Amino acid sequence: MKPLIVLLSMFGISLLLTKNFRGGFEFALSGRIAMSVMLVFTAVAHFAFTKGMAMMLPAFIQHKTEVVYLTGVIEIVAAIGLFIPTFRTMTAWLLIVFFILALPANIYAAVKQIDYQKATFDGNGPTYLWFRIPLQILFITWTYLSCIKP
Repeated sequence: MKPLIVLLSMFGISLLLTKNFRGGFEFALSGRIAMSVMLVFTAVAHFAFTKGMAMMLPAFIQHKTEVVYLTGVIEIVAAIGLFIPTFRTMTAWLLIVFFILALPANIYAAVKQIDYQKATFDGNGPTYLWFRIPLQILFITWTYLSCIKP
């Protein structure tokens, strides 16, 4: 829920700023700004809640802590890459793949009722998927519309 709030609020703020400083609403730019801020926000969680995020990964995945750190770094690099015109489209496609690959970890966490912030097994559970799966689809669509087909 927090990433969605960050995404939407930053989109609104960005729209107002582009209107005031550039003379018109720039939806694609505002979308990229919002996505980048959201990515940095979620990346911070990878470093602040590493233990809980590692619990989100199934047992067969080795070096869970390193994977959590790596995915946090990937999110930061993607946030930057969305603003480099030469790399924007490639970054966006890789980000879409990243969102697709991250979904199984979110499903696993919901089934196991993992609360990643507390690193416990008393999270929201499978009902959370009714929110998370559409949210992941929104992230994918948002990335496509603001970065690939603006």
